[in-house]
Amino acid sequence: MSAATVELEWRAAIAAFQAVADVHRLMSFHEPDSDVTRLNRYAHTRAVEVDPRTYAVLRRARDLGRASNGRFDCAVGGRMLALGALPRTTGVGGHEAATWRDVTLLPDSQIRFRRALALDLGGIAKGFAVDQAVEALARCGAEAGCVNAGGDLRVFGDRNWPIAIRRPEASGELVPLAPLRNRALATSAGTFAPGGAIVDPATGRFRTRPKSVSILAPNCMDADALTKVVWLAEHPPLDLLERLDARAIVLGPSASVSESVSELRRAAG
Repeated sequence: MSAATVELEWRAAIAAFQAVADVHRLMSFHEPDSDVTRLNRYAHTRAVEVDPRTYAVLRRARDLGRASNGRFDCAVGGRMLALGALPRTTGVGGHEAATWRDVTLLPDSQIRFRRALALDLGGIAKGFAVDQAVEALARCGAEAGCVNAGGDLRVFGDRNWPIAIRRPEASGELVPLAPLRNRALATSAGTFAPGGAIVDPATGRFRTRPKSVSILAPNCMDADALTKVVWLAEHPPLDLLERLDARAIVLGPSASVSESVSELRRAAG
């Protein structure tokens, strides 16, 4: 490997890590100066200008909130605060009944809330960070690669990538997926989440289910958000998945490994 190739790969890796760090800085609920924190503190009193990347994620979050009938809700933070699933932060509260409908997108990357709420982009921002890292790698000249953020990943380039997911009731057991090419994969499993559950925006309560949901989609932002939508739904929203060129893989304890492998290969085909 030449010195020029090593330098190219090094620059690409640094750019990808910086892209992820930028998303965290802008969209973390926990960072005191993030766009999300500033919105939670002030957007119910006045319009707040945010980074165009934050604006783009919020726009997609609202679109998915509408398309999923609220199963994906970026304003779920108030309910999560009440459950102790998010830390209490000075100046950040929010009505538990607030929903994505209370988030208003204004021109020039400005946001206004109709009432106090606690915005949380934790269900979509990690996927967006993966997409941003992939774009950074491509800008630096990378022809193929894989960005894996622990449950959310995306591969690109003229290469097949071997992929496996964990069984929901046996985290040490892997189920292989057909090789992935130029796609994203995200997984949510209530049994692995804090408290063994995912917060249901409709009830404001934890829901526990012994299953995992993996989504194959063109980008990781959609895949990340759709895992929650499908996990909470009694039946996969096939129309929504088809519209977004996405496929759902649901694993539960009742399916054998061989049956699961067959189903995964059909789904990925």
